Amino acid sequence: MRASMVLLGLVSVVAVGAIAAPLVVQSDNYPSRPVTVVVPFPAGGPSDVVARIVTEHMGKTLGQTLVIENVGGAGGTIGSGRVASAQPDGYTLLAGSMGSHVSAPVLTPNIKYDSERDFTPVGFTANAPAVIVARKDFPAKNLREFVAYLKKNGDKVKQAHGGIGSSSHMACLMFTQAAGVKPSLVAYRGTGPAMNDLIGGHVDFFCEQAVSVAPQIAGGVIKAYAVSSAERLATLADLPTAKEAGLGYQMNIWAGIFAPKGTPRPIIDRLAFALDRALDDPSVKKRLNDLGGSVPPKDERTPAKFERYVKAEIVRWSPLLKSAKVEAN
Repeated sequence: MRASMVLLGLVSVVAVGAIAAPLVVQSDNYPSRPVTVVVPFPAGGPSDVVARIVTEHMGKTLGQTLVIENVGGAGGTIGSGRVASAQPDGYTLLAGSMGSHVSAPVLTPNIKYDSERDFTPVGFTANAPAVIVARKDFPAKNLREFVAYLKKNGDKVKQAHGGIGSSSHMACLMFTQAAGVKPSLVAYRGTGPAMNDLIGGHVDFFCEQAVSVAPQIAGGVIKAYAVSSAERLATLADLPTAKEAGLGYQMNIWAGIFAPKGTPRPIIDRLAFALDRALDDPSVKKRLNDLGGSVPPKDERTPAKFERYVKAEIVRWSPLLKSAKVEAN
């Protein structure tokens, strides 16, 4: 048996004045029981949808069930904080995203974790652009008319988002900054509740990942104005890009799997292998593509590549988010 696969002893101090006891993690038979994957938003949002698609297949490779647990609130920071402080034994993971690791640390007050220091990245799960959507009876016919309406009516227009620091909050901050508009913000505990109110006509618009809104657009229960990708999406081929409509709004929202910092490398590698197998599966790819998402290239899926990418995203977006936050206040 290889040395890296023997019992790994990690020391954890349990309390001031208490005796330091070893936390033993047996990685050679990992996982020996179900693994909890915390989605830091309510069910039905993009993080939830992607996590369920990917972890279902991962469980087949690992030989154990990966159980999704929705822990919503505070823009995804409550669930993320819970995983950050969990035992680093591979049995509590986070279905993190651009919201939990890039925007929430900038936009959420008194956050309880450091997105760079408190997690070990496992790998990407999917990428997806944002889509600007509105209630189905919103008067504007296209994005130009939509922006003009927002400029004229200002805070009379209600913009929903899935919580301060969530990807939908970030996506709309970037959109409203690019468009030069200041709508009235309505916060929810996740995309699912926000979508319900948009369909019901209680709010006017929001910006969210394609994987979360594509079915509602196809069903005609909401109206879509533009997508934030560089090119049109195959699954929403009639929807123009924001660039086509004359607006400099382009972004791609990513999601991934994270473990608590200190999780043994053999466990991270086993999880990364299962994730890679899932993303190579044609049925998983199709389900994500049908929702407007895309699978990252194979050579970008390693934990090391994902970690570098997340750090680069934090450096890239933090100044813009800080600027948008100041303008929004």
